[in-house]
Amino acid sequence: MDYQEQRKEELYSQVITAGKRRYFFDVKETRGGDKFITITESRKLFDNKTGEFYYDKNKMFLYKEDFEKFRKGFENALSFIETGIEPAPVQDDHYRADDTDARLNEIDFKF
Repeated sequence: MDYQEQRKEELYSQVITAGKRRYFFDVKETRGGDKFITITESRKLFDNKTGEFYYDKNKMFLYKEDFEKFRKGFENALSFIETGIEPAPVQDDHYRADDTDARLNEIDFKF
């Protein structure tokens, strides 16, 4: 897939700069018309061996069936930081350890 084809799939993009890090929130669409979000963390680092800067990028894909649970989990984490009170966990009616383990192996994220 060339750059132009990739850009066509991107519907919306938001960049947030936070110190030496940048966060990219990109809304994309699959060929089937389903929307999903990619969250990319990009850090500018210096390579002492080559004497050059480079970007370390980590990407996470968030699919629409997970939006609500992700939002609740994120809000719970922020609430805990602000209040120190541990909220009730987000319930997953369809949890199966083998599904989660397989998805974690597919995605490399270091948040």
